Amino acid sequence: MRVAGRLAADVLDMIGEFVVPGVATDELNRICHEFITGKQDAVPAPLNYRGFPKSICTSVNHVVCHGIPGERKLKSGDAVNIDITVIKDGFHGDTSRMFFVGKPPIQAERLSDVAFESMWLGIEQIAAGKHLGDIGEAIQKNVEKNRFSVVREYCGHGIGRVFHEDPQVLHYGRAGTGLELKAGMTMTVEPMVNAGKRHVRLLPDGWTVVTKDHKLSAQWEHTVLVTDTGYEVLTLGANDR
Repeated sequence: MRVAGRLAADVLDMIGEFVVPGVATDELNRICHEFITGKQDAVPAPLNYRGFPKSICTSVNHVVCHGIPGERKLKSGDAVNIDITVIKDGFHGDTSRMFFVGKPPIQAERLSDVAFESMWLGIEQIAAGKHLGDIGEAIQKNVEKNRFSVVREYCGHGIGRVFHEDPQVLHYGRAGTGLELKAGMTMTVEPMVNAGKRHVRLLPDGWTVVTKDHKLSAQWEHTVLVTDTGYEVLTLGANDR
């Protein structure tokens, strides 16, 4: 899991310089696919997963998650979440980051900052003996304090040899409730934070999720190991804390 997590983070470290005005999201997909399969000798987990047609997810502006790379060209001011999951030696590493094309609008930057901060507040709750509700409450409180909203239909998840497995890691909730965490568990924490209301809808392609009010959404994600004394983040990038 440590190896897979590091590889996933390396993909995000690599792709940042290519997120520029005029690049098509499918070109970002191609670059990531070749990096994962070639340089890393790994497998892009999303490709053909339940019929998903690409190797990464690119969710731009009001797309909440599971955006399918295509011919759309990014323009200055766009915010895009790139979600990477690699499989190495049978284990999955799953992580995502926000990237800005050119100079971001003030609200987009603030939304991304709150999503990032909220993810870390949730991660910092993780330790053996704590509960899933501790993670959810920490995230929800910070998001709503900043007058944004937490998407409820999509959440974090257990991960290991399987891409998505129990438990579900909700990004809202009440401290002290839910499954008790035990050392050795691995899971993702990946809050989706909307600038407007929390409500979302699924597009006819069966994958792309957008905000119902078409306001911006932002997301950050890490894969995290529960330890006896706390947590270990398995998907830290080169510049992460």
